[in-house]
Amino acid sequence: HNAFLKIIQNPKFKIAFIVPRYDSTDTTLYNFAKKYQIPYLKSSHINDKKFMKELEKYSCDIFVSMSFDQIFKKPLFSMPPLKTINCHAGKLPFYRGRNILNWALINDEKEFAITVHYIDEGIDTGDIILQKAYAITDKDDYATLLELAHLQCAEILYNALVLLSENKAKTTPQASIHPVGFYCPKRIQGDELINWQQSSREIFNFIRAITYPGVGARSFIEDKEIILLQSELIKNAPCYKAKCGAVVGVGKDYFVVKTLDSTLKITKYIYEKKVKMGDCLKNL
Repeated sequence: HNAFLKIIQNPKFKIAFIVPRYDSTDTTLYNFAKKYQIPYLKSSHINDKKFMKELEKYSCDIFVSMSFDQIFKKPLFSMPPLKTINCHAGKLPFYRGRNILNWALINDEKEFAITVHYIDEGIDTGDIILQKAYAITDKDDYATLLELAHLQCAEILYNALVLLSENKAKTTPQASIHPVGFYCPKRIQGDELINWQQSSREIFNFIRAITYPGVGARSFIEDKEIILLQSELIKNAPCYKAKCGAVVGVGKDYFVVKTLDSTLKITKYIYEKKVKMGDCLKNL
């Protein structure tokens, strides 16, 4: 939405059509298309020859992908003269793939990046056109990074389009940054379960990585699910061996859990019963 609003205001650019996700219920994007009289095209198979024939009618200079869920094959991404670009909220050549902001927090990264790159026959492997990094602090979680990404993806994409339109873009092959890079798979049901056999820092990162608007980190007490939404690292928490996942402290608005190396303070959670000292959080 933010990218659309920036592009549509530039008289040098014309949005020829919009292709939403096939199962999209995004009324905002649909209303944009209606307001500006832009064709709104849906296809369950964007690489289908019939659909590609439809796109050829518009004689576009460039195709732009953002948050799309289908793979572009070569006949499609090479159709326009300036090819096809994608905006990706990951620091390519690292963090290719899915659920990038979640994985960056889980991996305790100190920054993430937004990258505009050409689409090629790989997944997020094309040459980089523009990339900008943003700091991650311990105050950040999935919600704060997502909010920042929503705004900055639009900025980076728009700036890349301006550079391309003025023939000023300088591209960087990803292999020149790192010969391999890495790919992150989509997170699936079951990935939300906490492994208490980890350090306090690792669990702190995990909880903030999938908090709202994510699914929330999950564990169980006496077979009843508890959703952990926020935690705090305890300064100078002692390192000692005991049962991981055991509740070792309870306050008015929090409780403390034993981790592999120390203890972690849980400050926001959803649970139908009151948490008691000695309760054991576990995975089933």
